[in-house]
Amino acid sequence: MSGDFLALAQPGVQKLSPYVPGKPVDELARELGIDPARIIKLASNENPMGASPRALRAINDALAELTRYPDGNGFELKQRLSQACGVQPQQVTLGNGSNDILEIVARAYLAPGLNAVFSEHAFAIYPIVTQAVGATAHIARAKNWGHDLPTMLAAIDSNTRVVFIANPNNPTGTWFGPSALADFLAQVPRDVLVVLDEAYIEYAEGAELPDGLDFLSAYPNLLVSRTFSKAYGLASLRVGYALSSPVVADVLNRVRQPFNVNSLALAAACAALDDVDYVAQSRQLNEAGMQQLEEGLGRMGLDWIPSKANFIAVDLGREAASVYEGLLREGVIVRPVGGYGMPDHLRVSIGLPAENSRFLEALSKVLARG
Repeated sequence: MSGDFLALAQPGVQKLSPYVPGKPVDELARELGIDPARIIKLASNENPMGASPRALRAINDALAELTRYPDGNGFELKQRLSQACGVQPQQVTLGNGSNDILEIVARAYLAPGLNAVFSEHAFAIYPIVTQAVGATAHIARAKNWGHDLPTMLAAIDSNTRVVFIANPNNPTGTWFGPSALADFLAQVPRDVLVVLDEAYIEYAEGAELPDGLDFLSAYPNLLVSRTFSKAYGLASLRVGYALSSPVVADVLNRVRQPFNVNSLALAAACAALDDVDYVAQSRQLNEAGMQQLEEGLGRMGLDWIPSKANFIAVDLGREAASVYEGLLREGVIVRPVGGYGMPDHLRVSIGLPAENSRFLEALSKVLARG
């Protein structure tokens, strides 16, 4: 008789539901018999420009060494990041995407009897990594779909070890300003690690959003998490990083898997950091696309949550599941966010101008059907 391996799993793992990513183009093509060339994917907040030419050249140059293990310490990328971010190399932890950083933090600092604080409508990985290690989630009520930092502060207790905050937040696109972050950090107990998830920070301009790096030297309990998957256009290579105090970085590197960032990702990330024109063009394309979608949604009489990221959460004023399915039949993939407590919203990534137009046309058609 075989064992019940679900029952044998850790209690927190037993109750988890697997993370559901945006539907791939090939999967929709198989399911509905649609020509893949007719499908557009605006579901996963990917950079529609394609990868940086510099990154592509770096990948090509690195192909000859595929038989070798990558540099497990990521020396060159850490050097580049330390220069770009104004930190020491020993303050950098590399991850297999920024999701890997979040999991490493949970494994290092959370356990049964301890808890993590994060916001309602926040990134799904926060509850997943918390529950997987047997810790408890303290979920703070959101305000206007975004983080209410005073409410999050009030949720911290003597068993809190980690606070996850995202700026801008996924899936809502909401944000808070520098003074709000400064007030929050000044009041968080110094034995609580604040994880500031800045996966979309490169899309923000000006002083509306704080730069987490400006607070690192004053707050040794702060960790800033970033990624190359969004504005840098390297989502499939899975490379992210954390910037923290050397002590926190040392702890994380004790848990981090060896060779967690592959050679192609290391080479591409180094090259992408140098391609400032590519990032600027990505930001400009995103701003124009955001305006295009907002104007189109406005013409349809729809509301949305203002966003500082590369996506927009559209309020359909009704259950969004049927609209999502209707868009799939039109060959347009967006992201339902009912699992985030937002059953009336769809999250739409900013695409190329033609893709944005295609989405707006398809949405208008689906809504007209009732």
